[in-house]
Amino acid sequence: MGPRALPRFLLVLLDCWASVNAQAGTTPVVTTEGLNSTKPVPTTLRPVLSSKPPEIPRASRPFSGPRPAPVTDVAALCVCDLSPAQCDVNCCCDPDCSSVDFSVFSACSIPVVTGDSHFCSQKAAVYSLNFTADPPQRVFKLVDQINPSIFCVHIINYKPALSFINPEVTDESSFDKLMKAPDGFALNAGSDVSTRLDAPQTAKYEYGVHLQTSDSFLRFPSPLTSSLCTDNNPAAFLVNQAVKCTRRINLEHCEEMETLSMAYYSSPKILRVPITVQSIIIRSLNKTLTRLEDTEILRVSKQGVLEAGHIKICTNVVLEVTYSLTYTDAGEVIKADLFLLLGAVSSAMVPLQQKFEIYFIQQNAKPVPLSGNPGYVVGLPLVAGFQPQKGSGIIQTTNRYGQLTLLRSTTEQDCLAVEGIRAPVLFGYNMQSGCKLRLTKALTCRLVAQKMKSLLKGQGFPDYVAPFGNSQAQDVLDWVPVYFITQTSHVKDSCQLPVALMVEVKWTKYGSLLNPQAKIVNVTANLISSSFPETNSGNERTILISTAVTFVDVSAPAEAGFRARPTINARLPFNFFFPFV
Repeated sequence: MGPRALPRFLLVLLDCWASVNAQAGTTPVVTTEGLNSTKPVPTTLRPVLSSKPPEIPRASRPFSGPRPAPVTDVAALCVCDLSPAQCDVNCCCDPDCSSVDFSVFSACSIPVVTGDSHFCSQKAAVYSLNFTADPPQRVFKLVDQINPSIFCVHIINYKPALSFINPEVTDESSFDKLMKAPDGFALNAGSDVSTRLDAPQTAKYEYGVHLQTSDSFLRFPSPLTSSLCTDNNPAAFLVNQAVKCTRRINLEHCEEMETLSMAYYSSPKILRVPITVQSIIIRSLNKTLTRLEDTEILRVSKQGVLEAGHIKICTNVVLEVTYSLTYTDAGEVIKADLFLLLGAVSSAMVPLQQKFEIYFIQQNAKPVPLSGNPGYVVGLPLVAGFQPQKGSGIIQTTNRYGQLTLLRSTTEQDCLAVEGIRAPVLFGYNMQSGCKLRLTKALTCRLVAQKMKSLLKGQGFPDYVAPFGNSQAQDVLDWVPVYFITQTSHVKDSCQLPVALMVEVKWTKYGSLLNPQAKIVNVTANLISSSFPETNSGNERTILISTAVTFVDVSAPAEAGFRARPTINARLPFNFFFPFV
């Protein structure tokens, strides 16, 4: 590069530097709370030192399409405004807050509010507090924010892309119109989506997300590091919980503890869904329970202190809290019910133990009946099914009382007339039934044997039985297979006629000694056959056909186990016993 080309190269660098400064320089609008003037911040730009007319940079040249219009006005957007018609603490963008409220704020919880971050240029609302003023004031700035990414969006030529809308399905009538479109994808390009953008959006929850309320989140007290109640534990969506924790209270000042009052648990709103008190049960000191009527719920007062001689009693104290939340398929909470147990607390009950429970119910969903949770309950039907092919799940009938059945006895005692009449196998109930089969010379052995086998087994005899009452059909490896055994007589060259079906169910007690659960470990079905009896001409023979189910407890004797004492594996320093050793 020669000496003459050097000045020209410097001029080009200065030109580029001035162009970059011209793009990066913004004129923010600053508004101070309490002042009536809006002043632009002055920006000084150096002149371009070039003898040539300045070339427009490539990034600042006019585009062929329009700039993307802001979908949301960031100056009016406030994500921390949770309380309607009420000022939220440290929410500097809350329109309900006045200059008096701003003067006591400690900081702005949301300092910057922006729109879509994919655009190359967008508006940003910046909030801060001026603590040098007396009183402190809020400072609001509306600036143009530049996205430094090279993959930002400069122009938009498809207006519906600014929102999520349902795509229009192409059919025979609209296919030709779609093909004639200039870009091939501009279907509904001129449609106005402003009505959909302005529509209020309801909150949709996902699993494990904290339930938002008007002030923060729904508090669900629970024990953390100790048995004491921690009130700042949030309740999560679709997470059923049932906990117990203790609370240290002073009976003389129990009126001042809000965690003991009914209003503490019934006043929050889960995103504009109020919590409705469905029932209140009052428990006295002698453990008697009284349920209040609907008209008496409104008259329940706050907890108070009564004196009975030298004993102080705190009344209307919350002992148990149960939340029942109803949600839709889209994850929206539409109903919140509250069930309370209030009672009187004396000094003998301190520290107080409280119980909290929350569960979720899906809207328009029918509950699936279970035969136990997890262990079987005596008197409920056995859960059974069959596996059509290896690797698939368990197939069950919709009738839970028809999954494993036995022959049902009737008053006629005619086996040929009771086909299809079955009785369910109930856990813990030993059952026996039967019928009489009248044989004539016209009946062949093969026809009668096939009929009796179908009568004993029924339609769709299961291949697997669930070990627990709440076992899932997809957990095939956990299910207990049914071992089917056929027992025949030792007479050779004779037709075998099934005469009995014996089902044996072995179960054991599973779990802790305090609350053992019934678990099925083995199921055996034994089909007993005998040789077909011969009948003389004109005579009939009667054979008894029977079925039975037996439950056998194979639990091993329970032994209480104790863990070994912990051993201390620590080394003492070499001079620990100095100067004695």
